[in-house]
Amino acid sequence: MEQSEINCNSQSQFSSYINGPVGTNERFPILDILRGIALAGICLANFPEFALYTFQKKEVVEAMPTAGIDHVIKYLQYLFIDGKFYSLFSILFGTGFSIILSKSLQKHTNGLAFFYRRMAVLTVIGFLHLMFIWSGDILVLYALLGMLLPLFRNMSNRKLLIAAGALILFPIVMDAVKVLSDNRFDPAAPAIRATQYFNLKNGITDDNFGVWLLHAESYSDVFKFLISGAFIRIQEFAEGNRIFKVLGLFILGLYIGRNRIYAHLADYKTLLKKIRLYGFAFGLPLSVFYAWNANGHPLGLVAYSVGYAVSVVPLSLAYMSAIGLWYLRRRELKLFKIVAASGRMALTNYIGQSVFGIFIFYGTGLGLGATMGLVYVEWIAAGVFTLQMICSYVWMRYMRFGPLEWIWRTLTYGKLLNIRQ
Repeated sequence: MEQSEINCNSQSQFSSYINGPVGTNERFPILDILRGIALAGICLANFPEFALYTFQKKEVVEAMPTAGIDHVIKYLQYLFIDGKFYSLFSILFGTGFSIILSKSLQKHTNGLAFFYRRMAVLTVIGFLHLMFIWSGDILVLYALLGMLLPLFRNMSNRKLLIAAGALILFPIVMDAVKVLSDNRFDPAAPAIRATQYFNLKNGITDDNFGVWLLHAESYSDVFKFLISGAFIRIQEFAEGNRIFKVLGLFILGLYIGRNRIYAHLADYKTLLKKIRLYGFAFGLPLSVFYAWNANGHPLGLVAYSVGYAVSVVPLSLAYMSAIGLWYLRRRELKLFKIVAASGRMALTNYIGQSVFGIFIFYGTGLGLGATMGLVYVEWIAAGVFTLQMICSYVWMRYMRFGPLEWIWRTLTYGKLLNIRQ
């Protein structure tokens, strides 16, 4: 990005926001639209896990009637979805946190304490989600890393971009060290041992792992799996170097929030076109390589890590820029208003997808998990998000916040906020 295209003054770039929660008249629709689209991609990415398809053995997957088309769908997932929408969601969370931080510093005597209180409430919400609903939670990591953002608030724009890029690329170094040490350096080892302990204690084995939740007859059976699942999630964060990736994306979101790019899209039109062009030009071909190498890592862990870093983030930024430019041309499009409503309820809809997933696929619900091919799973995911969009659109016509957004704000402010318009 050219220095002339941005405002270089760091601390003064944080804008003034009114005291209290953000109201309807202060929102910027493009942020809600992007959140809604990110939620759609996350739904498509997560539902194969809810459906237990991801955990089925190769012979089970190959025996499904839809095995042929499922291979195509899985490749397309790696190509267009895997990592891209989670990266978009992370950038948007970083932008949202930067807005919360700037509001806190501008309008509260002890602004940092208020900001940390809001992050602490989100941590609790995420922990409850992780331990009692779904092991794939990302909110705890988001909230804890969000607490680090104040450390970067006085950095220049140039240093922010350097820090973001370095953190996004750092997992390559971590994986290289792991390979060169012949796996003796393994940050995930403590989580792996904890998982093994709880699996042994609860009778979860390689043979029943993929169907445990399908055969669960009560919530207590589900909870046994969730205990192990929490440590598996920590293992995934460690093995995937998620801390560095997410923090890098948050800092990128902080950069966007500081410069209020979302508020002045027309002024950044040329920049958005460049990002769209280079993001697709580099991201798409590299994502072809990433999608091929993602299944089994035939070229090794380091090649996978390189492919992820150089393909996922550029393509995610290309998506963001393309949607921003589309919005500039067709801002009155009804679809934007419907998608924006789901984005305004991002927390509610994110956790709501977990509730839908366990109800549809687990044995304590409809018990459809591990029984259908990937193509059907994705159709169900698309249906769930469509229903969420419709419900969100109706809800937000009468309410100021989504249900969980209202709880988050109420606990943060320590007073009962009015939820109705």
